[in-house]
Amino acid sequence: MVRIIDRRFDSKNKSAVNRQRFMRRFKQQIRKAVSEAIQGRSIRDLENGEQVSIPARDLSEPSLHHGKGGIWEQVFAGNDQFSSGDLINRPLGGGAGGSGKGKASNEGEHEDDFVFQLSREEFLELFFEDLELPRLVRTQLAKVTDYKTQRAGFTSDGVPANINIIRSMRGALGRRLALGSPYAGRLRELQQQLDDALARDGEDSADVQALRDEIGLLRAKIDRIPFIDSFDLRYNNRIKVPRPTTQAVMFCLMDVSGSMDEERKSTAKRFFMLLYLFLTRSYEHIEVVFIRHHTVAKEVDEEEFFHSRESGGTVVSSALVLMRDILRERYANGQWNIYGAQASDGDNWDNDSPVCGKLLGNEILPWCQYFAYIEITAGEPQNLWREYMKIGGEHDNFAMQRIESPADIYPVFRELFKKTIT
Repeated sequence: MVRIIDRRFDSKNKSAVNRQRFMRRFKQQIRKAVSEAIQGRSIRDLENGEQVSIPARDLSEPSLHHGKGGIWEQVFAGNDQFSSGDLINRPLGGGAGGSGKGKASNEGEHEDDFVFQLSREEFLELFFEDLELPRLVRTQLAKVTDYKTQRAGFTSDGVPANINIIRSMRGALGRRLALGSPYAGRLRELQQQLDDALARDGEDSADVQALRDEIGLLRAKIDRIPFIDSFDLRYNNRIKVPRPTTQAVMFCLMDVSGSMDEERKSTAKRFFMLLYLFLTRSYEHIEVVFIRHHTVAKEVDEEEFFHSRESGGTVVSSALVLMRDILRERYANGQWNIYGAQASDGDNWDNDSPVCGKLLGNEILPWCQYFAYIEITAGEPQNLWREYMKIGGEHDNFAMQRIESPADIYPVFRELFKKTIT
């Protein structure tokens, strides 16, 4: 019998590797559980993780064993109802020895489903797995107020904490060699002359004494060369450089007129939350501009955008005019990827809808990477939808979809932002 013993040491990331292997194996079941979870939770809670259960039948492992082989018959004790060849009716669910589903029983055993917790990152990765931003182009790596420090050679000025000892000692050694080199050459010559004079004239010769005095002077000069000087000191030089980041701005336009009831407003809010979450996964820096409008448009913060109870008539062009003005004032320098999303029930003054079409087609879409319009209505398309249909074919960065109920939010979102096959 062959025995295989795994004697490898457990690495600190072994559990993470095992978890990824598990998720790849049961990806279909996990994806199905995530889709079901989306139906039952609010968009506001989308960033949380999810508890996923996998049926026990999907966890069963295949096994190989020896069969009896051949043709064989078996007699079961207590069989007084059937003979060979009789057909047996299918038993009803919930009987004893079942899989644990159906009616309760005092007999039989079963195995519970396997339950584990998906982290926030894992949940979002599955949620956005087959989606992408249309025309996702990083138009410019803009210089923003985010800096990083990096090495930039050496400098002769600095603080003691930044001194580079090796570089300083190397400079000091080079300086001593350069200053002492002429003396060292002369010293070798005098030493040779001294050896010759000692061999020829002896210790008491005047030439020997003179050579020794000159050698002493040269050695004194060499000793006076400082071991290290302030000129030799070198400091590590560090500079701050701008870190390139990708910037995007998202304009959220929502109709809060009297025809937009609370259910429609809630649907629009969920769509905006979903779009914002999607954008934050595609850009390092993102700004959001919230614009509410009825007869008058107003830029508000997120709290007022989602919770204000202000209402009124409907003039959609007021929101587009405000978006155009903000775009020109803040984001027309070419350093921003601009996205827009407009939610409305489509009900607008007849003479205002043509104005909206001109504003959107001529003054907004040329600046945008993508603009999505969703009409929240269960009836026939309204006049604003018909007006936008005229410019839909002229701009490939514009898309329209209709939402009739909250259940349509996710399918519509996937249709707007599905991957393009190239």
